[in-house]
Amino acid sequence: MTGREQPPVPLLFLISDTGGGHRSAAQAVAQALERALPGRFAPVIHDPLVSPDCPRWLRWFVGLYSPIIRWCPWLWGILWRAYGSPRTLNWLRRTLLSQAYRTVGAAVAACRPAVIVAFHPMTAEPAVRVRDRTAALLPVVTVITDLITVHLAWRDAAVDRVVVPSAVIAARCAQDGMPEGRYVEIGLPVAAEFCLPPLSEPERHALQRSLGLRGRFLVVLTGGAEGSGGLYRRTAAILRTADDVDVAVICGRNEALRRRLTRLARRKRAGGRLAVRGFVSNMPDWLRCADIVVGKAGPGTIAEATCCGAPLILTSYLPGQEEGNAEFVVDAGAGCYAPRPRLLAAEIGRLRRDPAALARMRAASARAGRPGAATDIAYLLAEVAGDNIALERAASPDIHLVQLTE
Repeated sequence: MTGREQPPVPLLFLISDTGGGHRSAAQAVAQALERALPGRFAPVIHDPLVSPDCPRWLRWFVGLYSPIIRWCPWLWGILWRAYGSPRTLNWLRRTLLSQAYRTVGAAVAACRPAVIVAFHPMTAEPAVRVRDRTAALLPVVTVITDLITVHLAWRDAAVDRVVVPSAVIAARCAQDGMPEGRYVEIGLPVAAEFCLPPLSEPERHALQRSLGLRGRFLVVLTGGAEGSGGLYRRTAAILRTADDVDVAVICGRNEALRRRLTRLARRKRAGGRLAVRGFVSNMPDWLRCADIVVGKAGPGTIAEATCCGAPLILTSYLPGQEEGNAEFVVDAGAGCYAPRPRLLAAEIGRLRRDPAALARMRAASARAGRPGAATDIAYLLAEVAGDNIALERAASPDIHLVQLTE
């Protein structure tokens, strides 16, 4: 710190609320910055695709993501691949997403950040464009929030650094010809609350009781922020087949699913074993107290569950960016893949009867997690911001900002 107290250095985090993973990753890094370097940085999280100054048609277009992945994920797969070539991706940027350049520019002018960080693939290239059109020495960093399969939009923008979550994506960056040192494999950032030591069985049951459950063998189903992945059919299959487990379903923003499951919970056959929640703020508690976590192969769910050391049964994946995630979990020994409700119920029954297999899966899940990713990314951003501040000082000696040396 310099001789007198200085205001925190602003950083601009660009996200899109298509799903919850991009915002969650940005919040995790913001939290890690404050924990590691308290008071030195002021991250501003901004969604340039649905900000109030965006035209209504752009907000409507971005809003199609949620219903598409719920009702026709195959269509999303087609779109994801269609915009995976340089020609079609550039067309998308010049037309439907052209307003993002203006909104990112307005956010940079308002925030005056030391670094721009893109947590969504469609925000990296607009950030680079703003950087190149201004005289400011403004570094741009991309934090990839997909786990195994990565879209071209994550990789083609001329950013200064790229944070990748896995060795698979690091290899893809190298294959693209990205210079070594421009990308760094760190992991997918999750909040510190997911990164506490795994609980013992009695501790898990005690935490379950604090959440209003009975404190027995618990299966937690989650479909991410959008509550996708056919959760109703899978919940019903578990209740029909596995009568010695409790079930909790986290529905996210899917209110229709929550209402249907609430009616199912009231039926006699549920036997008081089904708990239904909407969008929750204590997701770490639900994952840490689970004996098994069931859900689609979303990167955020996998990163959070493995940091909690929770065994996973993956039931589906979104075509496109989630392809390869289930194979990653299975290969790590952290879970299994059960795409059909009947197979899911059978896998739960098998693991319920085989505590040793479940314990091995739990240990493998903990090994696959990267609980230090958010902190490592925070220090990387501090380094990049410090370099930028030093350059600005050299250009303008009167500028007085935070130094990063202790």
